[in-house]
Amino acid sequence: MINAPIPTLTLPGGQIPVVGLGTWQSEGGAAERAVSVALQLGYRHIDTATGYGNEAEVGRALGGVGIDRDDVFVTTKLPPDHAGRARRTLTESLTALGTDHLDLWLIHWPPGRHASPETWQVFREVRDEGLVRSIGVSNYSLAQLDELIAATGEAPAVNQIPYSPRDHDPDLLAAHLERGVVVEGYSPLKRTDLRSTALTDAADAHGVTPAQVVLRWHVQHDVVVIPKSTTPERIATNLDVLGFTLTDDEMVAIDALG
Repeated sequence: MINAPIPTLTLPGGQIPVVGLGTWQSEGGAAERAVSVALQLGYRHIDTATGYGNEAEVGRALGGVGIDRDDVFVTTKLPPDHAGRARRTLTESLTALGTDHLDLWLIHWPPGRHASPETWQVFREVRDEGLVRSIGVSNYSLAQLDELIAATGEAPAVNQIPYSPRDHDPDLLAAHLERGVVVEGYSPLKRTDLRSTALTDAADAHGVTPAQVVLRWHVQHDVVVIPKSTTPERIATNLDVLGFTLTDDEMVAIDALG
């Protein structure tokens, strides 16, 4: 069990923990065990998607650990080719996950590479009905975010995009902040050269691993981060990034990797 409290960021429908467990490419029993281990270690944010094919396994883990449902932030995502049947897909996701609501529902990719305000309007409706607490998107450009805002007057709560030191773009983060959109980063470690001097020097200074430095860097940039693993030891170390703070100089050096 990790004892340090997990920081959160505010969404319209609640608080999102800034470190969560990603489940992309986690399948079958491995997915269920990973989520179960994560929850027992102290994770309170689990990210899945209809397209991952593991919502039922995630749901079994959620139901089997004895943690109050309202204490766990659960995200899933609508596949772009399901845009015409969003409500039915949501119902199927809720059934698979064994819950009566989501904490966050995302449009996984722009349907047909378009912003799709009509899909966004359905998301707003199910949110207003209480089936979803916050709504957002994934892999959207700033122009596509602006199209949704212009069409409905409401910005997505979250845009989940690839983010790592290599991807760092202060202007992009600032543009999301200006629109009231929280950035959530996926593939934080896969996209990073963990041998970079900026990372290894910081890791040595704090007695942690370069991977932990990367995740801590996300936290200090207020970027929600969802590293994926099915290995219990790695799941534990990925959450154990709250007991140290990178210095301003270390942050600048890591920022420069972008």
